[in-house]
Amino acid sequence: MIGSLSRWFGAARNFAQTARGIRAFIRTPPPADCVGLVQRQLQNRDAAFLDTLRRVVFDNPAHPYREMFRLAKCSHEDVAKLVQSDSLEAALIQIRAAGVYLSHDEFKGNAPIVRDGREIHASTNSFRNPMVKGTMRHVTSGSRGKPTPSYRSPEFMLHQEALHEIVVREFGLEQRAQVVLRPTLPSALGLQDCAIIARRGHRLEAWYSSGQGGMYVPATAALVLMARSVGCRIPFPTVLPENDFSSAAEQVARLCKEGVPCLVSGPASPAVRLAAAALDGGLDISGTLFLISGESLTDAKRLVIEQAGAEPYARYGVSEMGFIGHGCRRMTKGDCVHLYSNALAAITHRRPAPLTDIEVDSLLYTTLLPSAPLVLINFEVNDSGVLEKADCDCEFSRVGFHWRIRDIFSFGKMTGHGMTMMGTELVRLLEDVLPARLGGRPGDFQLIEYEGSTQTTIELRVSPRVRGSSPEKIRECFLSEIRLLSGGSLAGRAWQHADALEVVLAEPVVTASGKINPLHLLGRSTPRQVQLPQATNLPE
Repeated sequence: MIGSLSRWFGAARNFAQTARGIRAFIRTPPPADCVGLVQRQLQNRDAAFLDTLRRVVFDNPAHPYREMFRLAKCSHEDVAKLVQSDSLEAALIQIRAAGVYLSHDEFKGNAPIVRDGREIHASTNSFRNPMVKGTMRHVTSGSRGKPTPSYRSPEFMLHQEALHEIVVREFGLEQRAQVVLRPTLPSALGLQDCAIIARRGHRLEAWYSSGQGGMYVPATAALVLMARSVGCRIPFPTVLPENDFSSAAEQVARLCKEGVPCLVSGPASPAVRLAAAALDGGLDISGTLFLISGESLTDAKRLVIEQAGAEPYARYGVSEMGFIGHGCRRMTKGDCVHLYSNALAAITHRRPAPLTDIEVDSLLYTTLLPSAPLVLINFEVNDSGVLEKADCDCEFSRVGFHWRIRDIFSFGKMTGHGMTMMGTELVRLLEDVLPARLGGRPGDFQLIEYEGSTQTTIELRVSPRVRGSSPEKIRECFLSEIRLLSGGSLAGRAWQHADALEVVLAEPVVTASGKINPLHLLGRSTPRQVQLPQATNLPE
């Protein structure tokens, strides 16, 4: 009873805070010159970083980064000299080597921060920016651990709005009817995206949501009413039936038939579902743009969207920092984006992926804007990619975004029964190989690792849309294919011996932000039945 009341009051407090944030943002006039604002930030990035470093870190003896710098024997003056003598990125590489960085597990509190043999005490709140008062609450999806809130101020939202204007110019979005695929609360991304589009006066056709229910739908509707009452014409979200995107595809097709060009924006999983629904229903959505975020735009996902006659482009973001970059019209292969270097500095660090001997170029980010929700220096997000100069002629390059990140992927892994499998190989198996052999499309197969009562269990979820294969055939196909992967032969035998592999007929698990992760790793502290509802074992 006490726990339920506590959760209810917590939800009510978060709702009220988000409502204040939305109202404050809507009442703040848009930037008069979005491109000029971004270019001024680019020109001032070194000074902004050094000023924030002094005010937030070095002027606070209790700050975790202050202790890292102390152990590295590096003062604010030392950092300033490094920046001025070479570049901000070169300075960040040197201080990373000296021990000034933050891993994702350390930020989440899943691992202690230890430097030079000493533990540095910190919590997630230690890295909040004290120079701003964040009001709009954002929550990570929890796809890499427990959900973590961050709070965005109206000033930071204006920065996001300014970046959106560059996207508008690159893709001619003012001429397109826009369809948003975003979840309702507790995620605020749907409200944020719709508010920015509506404030620019563009045609916002619909907002579709999947995976949410309960009190979150009416709570979101209340915030939409509030926004509309102060002049921001956000549409009410349409909650789709479970994994049924046919109505969204039909609306896009109707607009295309009327000669209205369309844009669909949202995470890759629901975007692919909309494109697949168009293909399955014989609907023509040719010429529609898809701006994909939230998860990797793999070749398999890209192919489904292109088969529907549409054009997919990647945009890359992390909840703690906002959007990191956006693809331009020239970036038509893989996950490739221009880095938003006005707001972030990026470096790579060569390291082994967790529990393997495979090395990756791990991406580390440093926040630069005084309005950033968090102050992060060399923050490792468990993503890998190639950081290089961008030589394309596009709106992003003309503004001054001359760096790009390509081949972005998360270096996740499965470690059940002592067998380590790299996530990149498993994703290809789940999104390319199994659909080719058994039918279905990307998003129809999902591997889930969870801690059962006696052992780690590997669950292969198969969407009910995949028909014509028996459970035994699915199991045999999966095991035969996994044996071809690095380490897969041992893993397959170990799972078979322990009877640890279950084939389950159920829709894939969807995160709070609408993502379908091909690999869904559950923590030891949460019972399976809490996180995986509506799973039905296939009969043997």
